[in-house]
Amino acid sequence: MISFKEINHKEFELCFELDSNTISLWTKNQWESEFKKKGVKVVAMLIKKKIIGIYVLHTIIDEAQINYFSIKKRFRRKGYGSYLMNYLIKQCEKLNIKKLLLEVSETNSIAEVFYSKFNFLTVGRRKNYYKDGTDAVLKEKYL
Repeated sequence: MISFKEINHKEFELCFELDSNTISLWTKNQWESEFKKKGVKVVAMLIKKKIIGIYVLHTIIDEAQINYFSIKKRFRRKGYGSYLMNYLIKQCEKLNIKKLLLEVSETNSIAEVFYSKFNFLTVGRRKNYYKDGTDAVLKEKYL
């Protein structure tokens, strides 16, 4: 059974653990500081009380930035990412969010296909954004 839970700052290590085993985007300190930002929600998707996916959403008035979105590797390509994204979008609609924003590495073709499935459009690039020198592709979706 799938359930969702908002993660609080005391549980940031659960997020770091999932991140370390998936995309390794943030350090432990970065995860801890993310919880201190105003307007940030961290939501986990669980199966049998075990976290299999997480998103971090930063809301500012009627826009929201998806700062993090990942599913554990063994649960990928089974529809769980879509389930989590649909949940995120529904939550944004309840909050009257008008626009969703995110960025993804230009080399992450799987994520590009995934986000296009949800009608995220490419609106720009950040040159040499990532540590390895790759660009970030900026995407947005109007709700």
